[in-house]
Amino acid sequence: MRLDSKALGEIVNESNRVEAFSDGVFAIAITLLILEIKVPLHEGSHLWQALGAQWPSYAAYVVSFLIIGIMWANHHTVFSFVARVDRPLLFLNLLLLLVVAALPWPTALLAEYLREGGASHVAAAVYSGFMAAHGITFGLLWWWLTRTGHLFDERVDVAAARRMRLRFALGNLVYPLLVGLSFVSAPVTLAVHGLMAVYYGVNQLPVPVREPMVEAVAAADPALD
Repeated sequence: MRLDSKALGEIVNESNRVEAFSDGVFAIAITLLILEIKVPLHEGSHLWQALGAQWPSYAAYVVSFLIIGIMWANHHTVFSFVARVDRPLLFLNLLLLLVVAALPWPTALLAEYLREGGASHVAAAVYSGFMAAHGITFGLLWWWLTRTGHLFDERVDVAAARRMRLRFALGNLVYPLLVGLSFVSAPVTLAVHGLMAVYYGVNQLPVPVREPMVEAVAAADPALD
């Protein structure tokens, strides 16, 4: 069934509205991260030492900034291939944004307790739990999109996209391991989260497209080549 220009415009607008709302949540969450880094007060000649003592806040900020930024990039890539939106997708996207909006809190928690012995393990476990929740919610979003493929546009190879579910599932197995690592070393756990963010940043999974359209998509968006 062919869609007339009016109906096609309504579909595109619907998908764009979801992405625009999501972009706003990502932008607010990534901005709130910096508010956890406080300006040292009344330090005088000891200001350098005071600034250096805040290294847990800097480390947590950089790692969480990378994570949220890569979340946004992957979300943008996926929704650039979404032609229509149904109610379950809306709520799954809201579930994903629920985790994204909350990430400044576990970031502040980990920064505050990173050097506090036993408390650091709890803080790192909470942080890792939020990362696991993000992986699960993004996996659910991808599962719904690939369940029938009817929400994708005609460029997407739905069968190939469905096979990518396994890679999402395998990736999610790492986060429970990091919860366990939290009770060994909180700084190492934070460092591994940072390394994972870098890995997903340079090794993003492109949305698979149908063979005749590969060259056209690559020409339109060289980042997907």
